[in-house]
Amino acid sequence: MSLKLIPTALFSGLFLLFLMPAAVGIINLGNCAGMALSLSLAAICLFRERFAAFIGRCWEKPIGKAVLLLLGIGLILCAALAVMISVSMVRAAKDPPKDENTTVIVLGCKVRDGAPSLMLCRRLQAAYGYLSEHESVNVVVSGGQGSDEAISEAECMKEWLVGKGISPERIYMEDRSVNTEENLRFSQQIIKDEGLPEKATLITDSFHQLRAKMLAEKLGMETYSISGHTAWYILPTYWVREWFGVVYYRLFG
Repeated sequence: MSLKLIPTALFSGLFLLFLMPAAVGIINLGNCAGMALSLSLAAICLFRERFAAFIGRCWEKPIGKAVLLLLGIGLILCAALAVMISVSMVRAAKDPPKDENTTVIVLGCKVRDGAPSLMLCRRLQAAYGYLSEHESVNVVVSGGQGSDEAISEAECMKEWLVGKGISPERIYMEDRSVNTEENLRFSQQIIKDEGLPEKATLITDSFHQLRAKMLAEKLGMETYSISGHTAWYILPTYWVREWFGVVYYRLFG
């Protein structure tokens, strides 16, 4: 009985972990896929005898055997791809600048009631930590104003950093962008126009660094990375979402 209940409980807990972000309004492909997979695995563990019998009946038929083989190969390939992407994501998140010959770019995120959201606040904390220790480095805060935002993300970020003691002369605002590709492209233009160091240090969440670096590479940018701390209960959701984002970019980007 324990061999059935323990994995069922573990996968049920994983389902709840992917469900938690929905309580704060975060619903995306990451937690939808995570909930679907974990719930399916929990059901398979709970009803494993019936599931095994069903698989056995399918295996006895040629068409069933072919379908099961294809599904098995597909699942193995998907798992391997997820592992490879995850390894690349971890590596991309751990690539700090080698010296101060760099310009920091803080990638925007949601602004709520004129103040940074939790995720944006964590990015700003990472930026503040680096900028306060490297006073010769300038920063581009990048993010436009959404229809539900009182001010642009760039303005919000600048106000936050200035409030923490970072000189406004070190802060350049890019307040037109609506996605990561525009964050980088418009920030790159500011860097060129202002004569700032062309090597950029991207500050975003760890799960986002790989795709941001891929977009930057397409623009011909040499980049480093400093990652903000992501709240534990939303990290799995966004991590899984990035698997789909990276694959989509490789196929269609």
